[in-house]
Amino acid sequence: MALLDLLGRRWALRVLWELRASPVPTFRELQSRCGEVSSSVLAQRLRELTAAGILNRCSAGYALTPQGRELLRSLAPLERWARRWAQHEKTREAPAPAKR
Repeated sequence: MALLDLLGRRWALRVLWELRASPVPTFRELQSRCGEVSSSVLAQRLRELTAAGILNRCSAGYALTPQGRELLRSLAPLERWARRWAQHEKTREAPAPAKR
């Protein structure tokens, strides 16, 4: 439950997503990549994710730890499900072709 609580906080998953491929060198760049997150909320999420051992600050910037990369791999099935669900929603919401 503690992990779900942490990941359910605003912007937590977005931070992980932005770090998925490579470290982000600066706080400002990470904030820019995250869109409209405030600096105070981003700083809080970084503290929480660091305390949980999911990310750290290194010479390259903010990066996922081995534990953080493992967490993202564990979430991969959920991402695949979400993509299928999104596609289903698109087709469900598409207007039916006009009858002649």
